Amino acid sequence: MLIIALIAQAALAAGPCHYDRAAMLALDQAAFDQDMTGGWRKLEQNGCEAEAADLIRDWRIAHKAQDTILFWHEGQLRADIGQTAQAIALFRQSYKPAAKDRIGWNHYVDGTIAFLDHDRAAFDAARARLAALPQPAGFAFNGPDGKPLPIRWPLNMNVFEGFDRCWGQPYKAAYACATPMRVVHVPDRK
Repeated sequence: MLIIALIAQAALAAGPCHYDRAAMLALDQAAFDQDMTGGWRKLEQNGCEAEAADLIRDWRIAHKAQDTILFWHEGQLRADIGQTAQAIALFRQSYKPAAKDRIGWNHYVDGTIAFLDHDRAAFDAARARLAALPQPAGFAFNGPDGKPLPIRWPLNMNVFEGFDRCWGQPYKAAYACATPMRVVHVPDRK
């Protein structure tokens, strides 16, 4: 009984922001970044955005990773905790080469930076560019199971709509104003 009490007390003392650093740094990128209930996301879900941001930074350095999504996710976490200058610098590292940007990612980055800079004109321009982007032929967005998901086009317009509705609020609050990007089909009830 005493052992169980000591283990429970140690777990409480460690707090929700405690994690096994070596195990996290050993994960491959898919497990570290794309597992919606694991990797750095577990820390974020526990309210440990600063620790999660630092962990992404450390994982990138340890793996010499240059994948733009890692810069983006660290930037989002930094924006969540009010580290705006650091977030913008990270977002700027997430741009894709123009020839590889089929889904308007760079417009999304532009608009997000404009939101953080409180630059309404730049935000509106980025939003208009994203809205005008035609959906690429044969484009499909697949879920974790590999099956196509019905989603709204253009991608991330829902986030811009949330930023628009919640203009002037902190990033974390405004990001939460976004409507879901998935199109949910409710079967007819007869």
